[in-house]
Amino acid sequence: MAASELYTKHARVWIPDAEEVWKSAELLKDYKQGDALLQLRLDDGTDVEHKLDPKTKNLPHLRNPDILVGENDLTALSYLHEPAILHNLKVRFMDSKLIYTYCGIVLVAINPYETLPIYGADIINAYSGQNMGDMDPHIFAVAEESYKQMARDERNQSIIVSGESGAGKTVSAKYAMRYFATVSGSASETNVEEKVLASNPIMESIGNAKTTRNDNSSRFGKYIEIGFDKKYQIIGANMRTYLLEKSRVVFQADDERNYHIFYQLCASAQLPELKVLKLGQATNFHYTKQGRSPVIDGVDDAKEMVNTRHACTLLGISEPYQMGIFRILAAILHLGNVEIKDRDSDSSIVPPNNAHLTVFCDLMGVTYQDMSQWLCHKKLKTAAETYIKPIPKLQAVNARDALAKHIYAKLFDWIVDHVNKALRSTVSQNSFIGVLDIYGFETFEINSFEQFCINYANEKLQQQFNMHVFKLEQEEYMKEQIPWTLIDFYDNQPCINLIEAKMGILDLLDEECRMPKGSDDTWAQKLYNTHLNKCALFHKPRLSNKAFIIQHFADKVEYQCDGFLEKNKDTVNEEQITVLKTSKFELLVELFQDEEKATTPTGPPPGGRTRLSIKQTKTRPGQTSRDHKKTVGLQFRNSLQLLMDTLNATTPHYVRCIKPNDNKHPFTFDPSRAVQQLRACGVLETIRISAAGFPSRWTYQEFFSRYRVLMKQKDVLNDRRLTCRNVLEKLIKDQDKYQFGKTKIFFRAGQVAYLEKLRADKLRVACIRIQKTIRSWLLRKKYLRMRSAAITIQRYVRGYQARCLAKFLRRTQAAITIQKFQRMYRERKRYRRMQAASLVVQCMLRAYMARQKYQAMLREHKTIIIQKRVRGWLARLYYKRSLEAVVYLQCCIRRMRARRELKKLKIEARSVEHFKKLNIGMENKIMQLQRKVDEQQKDKKAMTERLNSLANSYSVESEKLRNEVERLRLTEEEARNNSNRINTLLEELARLKKELCDTQRDKRIIEEWADTYKMETEQLVAELKEQNSLLKIEKDDLNRLIQEQNQEMTEKMEKALAEETKQLECELNEERSRYQNLLTEHRRLEDRHDDLKEEMTLMVNIPKPGHRRTDSTHSSNESEYTYNSEFAEPEENAQGAEDVTKAPLDMSLFLKLQKRVTELEQEKQSLQNELDKKEEQAYRARAREEDEQNRVRGAELEYESLKRQELDSENKKLKNDLNELRKALSEKSPPGVTAPGSPAYKVIMEQLNSSNEELEVRKEEVLILRSQLVSQKEAIHQKQTMTEAMPCMEDVRKMKDAGEITQAYIALKESNRSPPQDYHVLNEDGELWLVYEGLKETNRLLESQLQTLRKSHENETEVLREELQSVKEDNNRQQQLLAQNLQLPPEARIEASLQHEITRLTNENLYFEELYADDPTKYQFYRISLYKRIIDLMEQLEKQDKTVRKLKKQLKVFAKKIGELEVSGQMENVSPGQIIDEPIHPVNIPRKEKDFQGMLEYKKEDESKLVKNLILELKPRGVAVNLIPGLPAYILFMCLRHADYVNDDQKVRTLLTSTINGIKKILKKRGDDYETVSFWLSNTCRFLHCLKQYSGEESFMKHNTPRQNEHCLSNFDLAEYRQVLSDLAIQIYQQLVKVMENILQPMIVSGMLEHETIQGVSGVKPTGLRKRTSSIADEGTYTLDSILRQLNSFHSTMCQHGTDPELIKQVVKQMFYIIGAVTLNNLLLRKDMCSWSKGMQIRYNVSQLEEWLRDKNLMTSGAKETLEPLIQAAQLLQVKKKTDEDAEAICSMCNALSTAQIVKVLNLYTPVNEFEERVSVAFIRTIQIRLRDRKESPQLLMDTKNIYPVTFPFNPSSLALETIQIPSSLNLLFLTRV
Repeated sequence: MAASELYTKHARVWIPDAEEVWKSAELLKDYKQGDALLQLRLDDGTDVEHKLDPKTKNLPHLRNPDILVGENDLTALSYLHEPAILHNLKVRFMDSKLIYTYCGIVLVAINPYETLPIYGADIINAYSGQNMGDMDPHIFAVAEESYKQMARDERNQSIIVSGESGAGKTVSAKYAMRYFATVSGSASETNVEEKVLASNPIMESIGNAKTTRNDNSSRFGKYIEIGFDKKYQIIGANMRTYLLEKSRVVFQADDERNYHIFYQLCASAQLPELKVLKLGQATNFHYTKQGRSPVIDGVDDAKEMVNTRHACTLLGISEPYQMGIFRILAAILHLGNVEIKDRDSDSSIVPPNNAHLTVFCDLMGVTYQDMSQWLCHKKLKTAAETYIKPIPKLQAVNARDALAKHIYAKLFDWIVDHVNKALRSTVSQNSFIGVLDIYGFETFEINSFEQFCINYANEKLQQQFNMHVFKLEQEEYMKEQIPWTLIDFYDNQPCINLIEAKMGILDLLDEECRMPKGSDDTWAQKLYNTHLNKCALFHKPRLSNKAFIIQHFADKVEYQCDGFLEKNKDTVNEEQITVLKTSKFELLVELFQDEEKATTPTGPPPGGRTRLSIKQTKTRPGQTSRDHKKTVGLQFRNSLQLLMDTLNATTPHYVRCIKPNDNKHPFTFDPSRAVQQLRACGVLETIRISAAGFPSRWTYQEFFSRYRVLMKQKDVLNDRRLTCRNVLEKLIKDQDKYQFGKTKIFFRAGQVAYLEKLRADKLRVACIRIQKTIRSWLLRKKYLRMRSAAITIQRYVRGYQARCLAKFLRRTQAAITIQKFQRMYRERKRYRRMQAASLVVQCMLRAYMARQKYQAMLREHKTIIIQKRVRGWLARLYYKRSLEAVVYLQCCIRRMRARRELKKLKIEARSVEHFKKLNIGMENKIMQLQRKVDEQQKDKKAMTERLNSLANSYSVESEKLRNEVERLRLTEEEARNNSNRINTLLEELARLKKELCDTQRDKRIIEEWADTYKMETEQLVAELKEQNSLLKIEKDDLNRLIQEQNQEMTEKMEKALAEETKQLECELNEERSRYQNLLTEHRRLEDRHDDLKEEMTLMVNIPKPGHRRTDSTHSSNESEYTYNSEFAEPEENAQGAEDVTKAPLDMSLFLKLQKRVTELEQEKQSLQNELDKKEEQAYRARAREEDEQNRVRGAELEYESLKRQELDSENKKLKNDLNELRKALSEKSPPGVTAPGSPAYKVIMEQLNSSNEELEVRKEEVLILRSQLVSQKEAIHQKQTMTEAMPCMEDVRKMKDAGEITQAYIALKESNRSPPQDYHVLNEDGELWLVYEGLKETNRLLESQLQTLRKSHENETEVLREELQSVKEDNNRQQQLLAQNLQLPPEARIEASLQHEITRLTNENLYFEELYADDPTKYQFYRISLYKRIIDLMEQLEKQDKTVRKLKKQLKVFAKKIGELEVSGQMENVSPGQIIDEPIHPVNIPRKEKDFQGMLEYKKEDESKLVKNLILELKPRGVAVNLIPGLPAYILFMCLRHADYVNDDQKVRTLLTSTINGIKKILKKRGDDYETVSFWLSNTCRFLHCLKQYSGEESFMKHNTPRQNEHCLSNFDLAEYRQVLSDLAIQIYQQLVKVMENILQPMIVSGMLEHETIQGVSGVKPTGLRKRTSSIADEGTYTLDSILRQLNSFHSTMCQHGTDPELIKQVVKQMFYIIGAVTLNNLLLRKDMCSWSKGMQIRYNVSQLEEWLRDKNLMTSGAKETLEPLIQAAQLLQVKKKTDEDAEAICSMCNALSTAQIVKVLNLYTPVNEFEERVSVAFIRTIQIRLRDRKESPQLLMDTKNIYPVTFPFNPSSLALETIQIPSSLNLLFLTRV
């Protein structure tokens, strides 16, 4: 649409104004094409007419919608022009108290002239790591962006800070440097960042001064390069200075001062070390009193002097060098007071014995005569000779001032050089960030050479700035593939050419300076002749011939030519310099050296012999004769070109400082001054370049979300880009007004405002419709209420009428009813009479008829009977006759057939074949009959057995019946006795009745007396009641008074107690926090100490790569690495050596550490010697013990072998007896004897059980003896030899078993033990020798056989022991699994069992894979054996299944039999044969487990292995899933219990020390792993609880079981170690909090603030170039669900690790505090987040967090209370903020927020839609007045690093130590359960 169409009624515009620069006005009518006037109304209600320029017809600037006012980025404004920029800055500065604003890539900083709390460490931490657009504008954001780009792009960066004097350039640069120093830190311990910051006080003291515009104005430009290493840590810095204002040394205007250092010296003149300078007050010196303002309000120069000296010391400028600097500065002041008088018109003289000149010469070390002469003379040189010429007074004074300026400039350069030396690093610089603090564009009433150079520098910087802005715009368009045309922007190259080109101003100035008689006038004439009327930027003033005008980019500036040549030459009398070079003051000589080497300021003082020489890095004016020929302009141009080259090689970042007013009033905005600076600093040029293209940019998603209301449902497509394109084509017809990029839509200036207008119109229509609907609903509701009221009235009236009608009807009905009943009575009476008569008649008639009918029926019945008898006789007669006839007929026929058959048989009988057949048939019949006889005999036998069983059951039943009869007889006797007793009771009852009558008579007498007494008592009671009532009233009054007093006292006491309790709790928490912070600091110092020791070790003696052992006697408090040998890695050593060589070493620290190492080595040597002595003694004692044991073991071995044989024989005997007994039971016993339940059966089973028990006891003894034999055979193995074993192997093989060999060996020993005989008798014929040889051969044979057997037996025993151990572990795991499965529902048991079996097999497989990883063949054999084992197990399983099925069938049979016996008492279905044939299965008697004491024994040399396997190499995830929580803690405590049990204090101490150091080591190694830290926090707490629970103290034993109390420690009190463990737990807790915070930190802001949990509530506002993170969640961004998932992960992990519930609550509370604090801090630093809709989002997110707490039962943890500040901030965004009542409500509601936070939120509150309103300034002031009495911290942000003090409440374990099983996966097989 056309721009003129926007000028409609009520449109707001900007019109020029003389005072306010721009004023806002509103159109009263629509603008039409051709109108020359606009009818406007100002904001104050005044109507004005605005005339349009008849030539240009330019309309006034349109004003942006209110929703866009106050934006963080000026480029986000729809209308980009000067009034919009000025108004936006004013609103932010005045209303919101925001001093920083983005303008594209520029940060505009307005000086508030007030200290603001926005530069603290908390603010730095809040901006660290954030994107530049994600936070509110700040100098820290620019610094963070440059730091991030340096690290990301690996490109050097520059921050260019500019502005006029007093705008805050130095402060901004200082804060940027502070940010780098705080965020990056230094790469070494030399505190480089502190040195970088310390350079500021020095440079401010020698380079800053008070001016009329600024109390601390920098009178020089500086560029500081802050160097970083490869890790992007500060390693050093370098400073370059530009154009020091030397003239200020000798001259100051009114209300100005000289450089600060002079006033600091004068203020400190009374110090003893400064008295030699002979200084006084600043008003006593000419160079410090000219401005007549020696004091700055609020500044203590003496205190500043202390800070300056401290900074010099920190930078390595020693005290003697500082005194030398002060001598030179004091000499300059005295030089200014040297009086020069006229001798005549052409000469001058210094009066003799001038005091100030004398002091000057003494301080400078020169002669008085030489200096006084050359102050008033000069030397002229010609080709032939040299003349000394006196000079007049004016020239002499100028020469004196030139000398003072030259000395100060040299001193300034020297200080800068040595500051750079102190900041220079020995480490190679990887990258740097430069901070340029340079003067801005200046224009005064009188502008001279200094302003010319300053504006020339700003022209160069502005050119670089314009090119950079244009380049960024071009890159953005090319990136988005937008067709673009060359943007016309201001190019100041012509102005730069005018100044620096050939025959330019500087060139002509240098040429004039080289002329012998050159002057300012001749130079001005050359300028006029060269450039006037030839260059459009050069002009000549009308009324002056000694000035010229240059059209700069910011404004026209008139320069006065006077002094240009002199300042450009900067001449100094060379004879004066020569005199100074001859000085005895070495520092002064050093200042004027040409190419000599300078002395370092950190070395010895002047006059010493030692000098360190360094090469000069750059030359300066005045150093050589050649340098003297260089003019100031040439030097400045060269240095400026060097600066521009540096800036062009870096990525620039711009900070433009604005001075809001000239009076230095806080938060006062002068529009005219602000506009002037905006034009000068290039901000408006940035806006103009942006406005020339497409300044407004939206992503497709943001555009869709914002302008969704302008779309119809049919326009919304899945493709957002296509949707936006279709909508824009309908809304904006001119396609040149927008362009579609790849990711963004680009709009021309004003188009966003047009879209906002359309959106507002659409919303306004929608609002009207909503209002219409609401009003209709309200009126309808009112109508319905009225209608309901009318209906109610009608209902009541009609009800009354109905009730009257009903009453009438009831009466009528009652009358009718009475009539009815009366008439009914009469009719009923008459009816009853008639009925009675009728009944009598009917009765008689019916009786007669019945008698007649009965007689007829009787006769008929009798007739029927007669007929029946007759007919039956006739029928039987007929039947008998017919039967006889049939029988006779059959007989005849059968007789005839039989005769025929007989004839045939007779014929057949005669044949032989028939006879054979007949015989065959008879044989078969005989066999059948025999079989039948056998079957009948079997049946008979069965019946006999059944009969016997029935007889037995009958006898049993008979016995039962006899018992029952006996019982009934006893009952009868008891009944007879009871009847006798009843008679006795009846007699007693009669007696009692008689006594009752007597008692009733006495009762009546007593009742009569009682009635009389009662009446008297009632009278007395009435009187007492009256008295009691009176007393009660008095009592109530007294009670009321007492209660009131008691209540008051109680309330006072409760308040006092609550306050005191709260105070004590606060003090306790503070003390805990202080203590825990000290622990943290202690741990940091320990780590630092260890690092220093490692560095020292590397520097003193770098070990060679290879095996390196640690000192075993090292104390645990000195080293954490005393567990095992370490292998030094060559790469790490090389790296460490490289770092050491690069890092500078503190000699004092090195000497201290070296001394400490010497002491430790001596202590180590003494301990080593003592240890060697102890080991030698122990070795000797051990040798003696072994000798004694070896002597005893022989006899023990014999006895145990005999006992073993005896046990084996007894075992065999018992087995035989058992088999014979079973056989006898199954064969010989009669059927009734062996039946279950019979007496004989019970006796036999008892004997069997006792035999089995004895057998098991014997087995255990055998196992014990075998284990002892295995251990003792090791001793025998040392004595036995293998000599001559092979010849005897044949005899050994002949022996059948080991028993024969053992018996032979025992017999041999017995023969050896026989008493000695006469050897001469035995040795006849050499028999003794033969016997001796035979015995030796037998001995060798037995020894070889025993050795072979021992080896095989040992191998078998080892295999069996391993299998037994694995079986035990499997059994324990199966029992635990069974116990767990029994608690599960049936459906989950199978799944749990399968899961457990899979886990077991997987662990076993992994174990053997690791075991045989180096030997594939063994692994293959293992796999084959595993498969065989699986097959065997499957076969065993099938057999067991069959056995189970068989047993189940038998069980069913037995159950059926038992049921039948109980019901019928008979065993009909069970035969004795079946009972006898039933197999008898052996009873499985389980072996009793050994009673363990809950202790684990280990060898001392296995301690390192225990720590390694249980702590250092343990994986928390596997332990947490598969084992019980806290298992490592329980194992360690069980080992500790055994050390306590054996009373070994050394073992206890080393175990605890190794455990603590192991935990520290693993946390240092894997301290960033959350699972590891959480796991060891849980185990450390459990270990601490175990030490308390089993300490033996009564307070901890209350919750123990008796068994647990037996396990208490008995010999040692470990209270001190409990404190050490508690401190360790605190450190682990703090480390856990840090790990969790690092995980949660990236999620909090995105999930809590940026993500739209409730879609559509938050609106998207236009953004500028500094793009903020979109609130619409993209893929990969964090949401609230991400936070909740992470919290769930934290909670589940801690629960799996068995963390104490109270500790979990404290962790959750800390995490919620971090979430609330980080969210609130970002809210306070982000203006775009402070809106009503965002408050709703925050409250919803908080409610989700509270819901999470409820789900986890953590509402009592205090976590919700930590979110209270965030909740109140969200409520503050949503409440009304207009009236005083609203202010009162806010003050009472926001008690958890500080005043600064409340005011900050109100200032940042930003409407998202036009229907919201901003918070007025008056309302904010009302809030501040109401809250001014609050006593609170002025800190704005919450401390996110705050950690609540943690406590570890005692939580005893119910787990019994003796039930704990150690899984094999932990590799702790060397532990033995005790």
